[in-house]
Amino acid sequence: MDKPKKILVIGSSNTDMTVRTNRLPSPGETVVGGVFTMGYGGKGANQAVAAKRLGGDVTFVCKIGRDIFGENSLKKYEMEGIDTSHILFSDKPSGIALINVDSTAENAISVASGANLDFSAEDVRNMKDVIRGASVLVLQMEIPAETVLEAARIAFEYGIYVILNPAPACILPEMIYKYVTLMIPNATEAGQMSGITVSDRRSAEIAAGRLLENGARNVIITMGAAGSIICGGNGTVFIPSVKVDAADTTAAGDTYCGALSVALAEGKSLHDAALFATVASSIAVTRCGAQESIPTRAEVDEAMSYLS
Repeated sequence: MDKPKKILVIGSSNTDMTVRTNRLPSPGETVVGGVFTMGYGGKGANQAVAAKRLGGDVTFVCKIGRDIFGENSLKKYEMEGIDTSHILFSDKPSGIALINVDSTAENAISVASGANLDFSAEDVRNMKDVIRGASVLVLQMEIPAETVLEAARIAFEYGIYVILNPAPACILPEMIYKYVTLMIPNATEAGQMSGITVSDRRSAEIAAGRLLENGARNVIITMGAAGSIICGGNGTVFIPSVKVDAADTTAAGDTYCGALSVALAEGKSLHDAALFATVASSIAVTRCGAQESIPTRAEVDEAMSYLS
């Protein structure tokens, strides 16, 4: 196999503080008896780590504070083997995520974005050469929308494959659709962007059609245990999920996006890339934590061998 092409992830970096309890608290309620852990997260960072562990040649650009959380995150990315030479620093605190997870693996997350929101469009314009050197650009929405838009625009002008994971759910800038090669929302995000409630395969197809009409060239809507659909120039294809006993869904979507970027950088078709990503995310949900749950390439290849 040829050497994978360069993957550039531009996005957020957070420190995750997680409490696991039997159930999620209702508003105004305190649930006692939880177990606390602290780890590394942020959708951008998760996707960068996933892409690297799964065999990608990865550069990650984020903005972190000059504090212990930022310092530890930077060391973590370097230990993973990610190119961190373009990471930026802010006078604002590093991002923090507070995560509650219940016994059924459902989660509720609150984020203090900190330095992530200090990541500007001007910062992106100053790294045009970094963007131009990539083959695949991966973006999410935990940094300012205008920054994401500018990164997508520059990449589009250079003919780079742009993957946008529009998470957390938000209203996207209208112009961004035409710059996106592949959009990967989950059912909730697809519903908010399209105005269609995604509850099954058929409604997902309708929602994806709306996003294609907005200008995206390809759309994958992930629906957890209900599988995913691929919609684009080659029609619509359904990808079933891999049945597993889920422990924590925190980084499942990020693992999926990172895995898919690797497969595409290796020259796989979108269909085969989606299969690879589905298997990778199915392994991640069987483990607790964000980056802690992301599998290695060897683990995914072994799981893939059982499906073939």
